[in-house]
Amino acid sequence: MPGIGALLAYEAFGTLQALALCKRRAPMVRAWLGLVMGLMQMMWLPALFAFFFRFTLTANLLALATSALIALGLSLGLGLKAKEDSKPTSPPLRLTLFLMLPIALLSSYLHYTHTLQNIDGSLYVGQSTYGDLCMHLSFATGIIGQSFPPEYTLLPGNLLGYPFLVDAMSASMLLLGTPLQLAFALPGALMTVLVYLGFFIFSWEITKKPSASVLSLLLLLFNGGLGFLYTLDLAGETGFSALKNALYGYYQAPANMPEHNLRWVNALCDLLIPQRTLLAGWLCAIPALYLLYTAMRSRKAADFAALGLWAGPLVMIHTHSFLALGAISLGAMCDELIRLRKRRLQTLGLYALYGGIAVALALPQLLTWTFPQTLDGGSLRFKFNWVNNSGGVLRDGYFWFWIKNVGPMFLLLPIAALSTRSRRIKALSLGCLIAFVLAETVLFQPNDYDNNKLFFVVYLALLPAGASLCCDIYRRLKGLRLRALLATAFLFCCTASGLISIVREAISSYQIFYRQEANAADYIRENTPKDALFLTATNHNNAVASLTGRKIVCGSGSYLHYHGLDYQRQEADAILMLAYPKQLQKLYDDYGIDYVYVSNYELSRMQVWEGYVPDSVPVREAYSADLSALISLYPCVYQQGDALETVYVFAVSERAQALIKDAPESSDPIADSVS
Repeated sequence: MPGIGALLAYEAFGTLQALALCKRRAPMVRAWLGLVMGLMQMMWLPALFAFFFRFTLTANLLALATSALIALGLSLGLGLKAKEDSKPTSPPLRLTLFLMLPIALLSSYLHYTHTLQNIDGSLYVGQSTYGDLCMHLSFATGIIGQSFPPEYTLLPGNLLGYPFLVDAMSASMLLLGTPLQLAFALPGALMTVLVYLGFFIFSWEITKKPSASVLSLLLLLFNGGLGFLYTLDLAGETGFSALKNALYGYYQAPANMPEHNLRWVNALCDLLIPQRTLLAGWLCAIPALYLLYTAMRSRKAADFAALGLWAGPLVMIHTHSFLALGAISLGAMCDELIRLRKRRLQTLGLYALYGGIAVALALPQLLTWTFPQTLDGGSLRFKFNWVNNSGGVLRDGYFWFWIKNVGPMFLLLPIAALSTRSRRIKALSLGCLIAFVLAETVLFQPNDYDNNKLFFVVYLALLPAGASLCCDIYRRLKGLRLRALLATAFLFCCTASGLISIVREAISSYQIFYRQEANAADYIRENTPKDALFLTATNHNNAVASLTGRKIVCGSGSYLHYHGLDYQRQEADAILMLAYPKQLQKLYDDYGIDYVYVSNYELSRMQVWEGYVPDSVPVREAYSADLSALISLYPCVYQQGDALETVYVFAVSERAQALIKDAPESSDPIADSVS
């Protein structure tokens, strides 16, 4: 289908560009960088053309043609043949395939089962995607047809300042006819594999050792801290019920247990699968770390310029990765200025070139999207020790908090940084220290937890050196009888929580949309204007916003609050308009409501802050949609369901009523009697 064809075309064009630009690098590295370049262009180029042509088929076709022209120009101008005098280094192909194939199968399975898996017409997700996926779906479906910069369909009239480009990539596939599930699962699985492949290549570049590179990859894949101790401790008291709860309970896996102050989650389960912006951020940040590390060796202006071109677009792909990369780069520059006294002027010039290009590309993004949402939303503030600080009191002792969250590697990473003889590792380490201190003292978003997106980039940058230290210690223990036992215990402590978490995630399945909601979404997509405004409840799994891309009066506060948006007035109005459609007709007109959507969520009890209730309606503890009043006021254009779930769509505005078609017959006798 055309959407998948476009994805493959971008990947082919990106690979050709990398083959032309990266001739001195190993074939595997060139291919990896090219695949990432292709995805970056698929995120950015349609968005650039959308400023002139809206996010339409025209904008996407022009973007694809631009990528093709860049590939053609570079291929003809620079050629594709590698430099003969180069001595490229990369991991052995067989070893890489041996490691990446199971990761590819696992990531493909998780993305498929966690992204709107259709089971008898209802749509299912996994544990980790039950929360965030609906927000990303609303961005991807809602951005289609919008002028740029786009606005929130979850809160119309507000600029979409959240990094949305990874969802724009899925939107491009949707425009070209790709089903919604595949438009998310396919690029998601591809990006996940490229993240682990890139990290393995980065680890090899630093360590040059198969054992250290493999260990580094395993410590990232199965990271999770010491949470397994709580599970096993409880298992001793209750048999296997605690382990069963970890495998089948909702968010009871040992890598993510907030009740025990375990917040350093497993990267695959709780970051890469559900948090698509972070997935895209790591996709681009790991190559940036690789380019920074190799540029410090080559000291070529071209390499630092390439790094700036790579880093600049990161802002609206993943702002936290851009910030972490900037802090690490700053530290690397400071270290080189201190150590390379005779080459300080050259060093300043190289980093000024890198930073100047990156800032020139990033500043328009920061001024348009990031700064208004962060500063105007009051997100920026000081707080020590991240989520461990509760009202100025640390829940756990400082070092114990980090040891139990990260595991033994928290102690070994600084030792590796201090004991290494590599100048470049020391430079990276100083940068990681700056990024770590920044994340430990400043919050950049309303949700404290999100600072882990900064900490994890530090972990990525230092983990290869830490794994190398582990291998050195193991070799020095040669001859010790207990060496194998100690190594096994160490690996178990580092990976047990992550392994349990991955198993739990693989077997998790939760229904997020009933069959009736999915069918109603099909009707809405086919029979209502793309810019129609719907009145719905504010539940996070809102079928209208997520599956159709239509605007709703107000989305879930669990999204909008953590984006720093002021939404309480719209939230109250949405609930009250559902409860009092007759009394609040003027409010319907003020908002320009086109349709009212009613499902079980709208008919359930919804809370409104008393201060937002107007004098014209009585103050209650909870409200629900007045279905009888809506039926008497507006024509019902869609009604379908059964005793479990019935969905109604009412046409409110004149243009909506002018588009009325014969509504599908209801299969719900209860709904028929209400009509």
